[in-house]
Amino acid sequence: MAEFTLPNNSKVEKGKTIAAAEGARNKKVFHVYRWEPDSGNNPRMDTYEIDLDKCGPMVLDAIIYIKNELDTTLTFRRSCREGICGSCSMNIGGTNTLACTKAIEDYKGDIKIYPLPHMPVVKDLVPDLTNFYAQYASIKPWMQTQSPPPPDRERLQSKEERAELDGLYECILCACCSTSCPSYWWNSDRYLGPATLLQAYRWIADSRDENTGERLDELEDPFRLYRCHTIMNCTNTCPKNLNPAKAIGEIKKLLVERSV
Repeated sequence: MAEFTLPNNSKVEKGKTIAAAEGARNKKVFHVYRWEPDSGNNPRMDTYEIDLDKCGPMVLDAIIYIKNELDTTLTFRRSCREGICGSCSMNIGGTNTLACTKAIEDYKGDIKIYPLPHMPVVKDLVPDLTNFYAQYASIKPWMQTQSPPPPDRERLQSKEERAELDGLYECILCACCSTSCPSYWWNSDRYLGPATLLQAYRWIADSRDENTGERLDELEDPFRLYRCHTIMNCTNTCPKNLNPAKAIGEIKKLLVERSV
């Protein structure tokens, strides 16, 4: 039987442990992935014991508390703290999600925190999203028209046409869905992934856009679109409760309809 193992420099080692201050009664243990690319050392899991009476209720509050009070070397992204910017996406308790919208009390026992999976890591909890954003740019995520705009008003939609965008425009490009997709793990150089394809359908579904044919032409490819095998990890993990798998299915349906 074949045996597979990680290269020695990829094996995650046990790191340091920092205990809560003496006298803390409401404690929670966090195991956090750490990696410093310039050190030459293996990645490690550091353990932090937090006094929950001294930090807010969300996982992001705990991470900020670690950064401010226990270990200033911890690196992570965050911005809005309201589930709008997508900056604090990471793998928490085995699921890709937003640290700012996940309550600590939702997790029983210790909490393990990793960067988004199957992405190059810049440092600690910060993934390199260069390829992800390049793929997003490749779908030309803006309104494309051939006709001149009306001289006295905006390009209008009916209420029904506007409703077609519900479940699409809310995507915040946090990459939780794409990095939960096995097809994206193995083919991220060619497969656009759930987030980018949902965004692509957002413009295909927009009644004001006049470039649907060219958009579909760009997506009709064995890898860019059809690496999706409807595994549904993307829909299960989306912190905004969107359905990227459905959007991908709608694109496939449009491609079939125009070919018959």
